[in-house]
Amino acid sequence: MSTPVSKLFDLTGKTALVTGGSRGLGLQIAEALGEAGAKILLTSRKAADLEEAAGDLQAKGIDTRWVAADASDPAQVQKVVDEAMQRLGRIDILVNNAGATWGAPAEDYPLEAWDKVMNLNIRSMFLFSKAVAKASMIPHKNGRIINVASIAGLGGSLEMKFIAYGTSKGAAVNFTRTLAGEWGPLGITVNALAPGFFPSKMTKGVLQAYGADNLAAKAPLRRLGDDDDLKGAALLFASDAGKHITGQILAVDGGVSAVHGG
Repeated sequence: MSTPVSKLFDLTGKTALVTGGSRGLGLQIAEALGEAGAKILLTSRKAADLEEAAGDLQAKGIDTRWVAADASDPAQVQKVVDEAMQRLGRIDILVNNAGATWGAPAEDYPLEAWDKVMNLNIRSMFLFSKAVAKASMIPHKNGRIINVASIAGLGGSLEMKFIAYGTSKGAAVNFTRTLAGEWGPLGITVNALAPGFFPSKMTKGVLQAYGADNLAAKAPLRRLGDDDDLKGAALLFASDAGKHITGQILAVDGGVSAVHGG
């Protein structure tokens, strides 16, 4: 007997840990999962930002908690996961969204910038996935991991100088596929969202340099992403509606990757 669609997307009774969840795309995804019924634990580096974000979600009736931590530090990652297990009992959904970028020509790219971007964008993805799987998903033989990659991980760029960011997001794409193959038999799905340009603190400099209208003009839909555009895709990957989907990379980019390669 089939399940009603509304039930397939219902996350009531589920728990979600969202890294980089205090603003931008992470907060948008957390809001979507919370509105679908999940209890939310946000984490990022800055306590003040987390407190404000959690307050906003709580005002919308979403059960939200937060823990400040550096997502690239193994000890702090383990602390977050331990607190999540204590507060939530289990972790059904992990959203690996923590990330950073840095712009500079490849030939002059600072090593410290390379390390910062790679550590936060891909090392944290590995650390959180490993810790959450061992603590909750593998024992329960069930879990949903959603990695936030980027269309920058699907191809190169003639204009933008972001060697570490593009490399890290390419790594996130194949991390997703590789982990999906290994953990599929354990009941864990692993998928990735590949956003295009969304206005955020991270993309502010790029939008100023290249112009929002110019970037929108490169997309078949002639627009940038907004505050709702990741919600449906994230909910699909997090819910039973996506239980037979794993190892997939979904570009949410207004069609940019379809016409410009990737």
